[in-house]
Amino acid sequence: MAKLKLTKNEQKAQKDALKMYQRYLPTLTLKKQQLQSEIRTIDEKCKAVRAEKKALEEDFQKWISVFGEKDAFKPDMVTVRNIKKGWSNIAGVKIPIYEGADFGRGDYDLYSTPLWIDMAADRMERELELDLEAEVLEEQVRLLTQELRTTSQRVNLFEKVKIPETKANIKKIGIFLGDEQVAAVVRSKISKRKLQSASAAPVVVDEEDEAPKKRRTTRTTAKKEAEK
Repeated sequence: MAKLKLTKNEQKAQKDALKMYQRYLPTLTLKKQQLQSEIRTIDEKCKAVRAEKKALEEDFQKWISVFGEKDAFKPDMVTVRNIKKGWSNIAGVKIPIYEGADFGRGDYDLYSTPLWIDMAADRMERELELDLEAEVLEEQVRLLTQELRTTSQRVNLFEKVKIPETKANIKKIGIFLGDEQVAAVVRSKISKRKLQSASAAPVVVDEEDEAPKKRRTTRTTAKKEAEK
């Protein structure tokens, strides 16, 4: 971490940073709440789709058992040819949307297979479709959860680290600059007093320095008297 500079420029930079953190924090908090709400909604929908698929599968197994020809239906009689997906955006996150699928039917002899095979294939398609939809919903939850983790880290960084740290830096710089200002005022007053004391002090004449001047003055006066 760079050493904090105790200057006015640094104080301004810290104040600007604090304004930025305080401006973005509410937006990040709102995004976090939106992501949490969307994840809960999608997760509930995914569970409902999975439950419907499980119920349909259990009913399907019972339904086939009634005919006593369970081995007549092969899983490869229904295959997925193409999955249709769209895209949506939630809180800035691009997520896939399930829009359906194209299924293929395996070749089987209409004369040698039971009459219920077509009905069973239709049910199998529905099971596969529910499974594909659930997978897309799970992918949505995964992507949104990843974004939620990043957003939560940013909220915590701003709320618990950056904002308190910046406020402390601003306070520290303010105290230092305040002390510097007080010290400057004190130094100025002391200098002023010294100047005033120096100008008001009496002039002291050294008698030894003045003696030659007095003798010269006396000689000059005596000479003038003699000339007269």
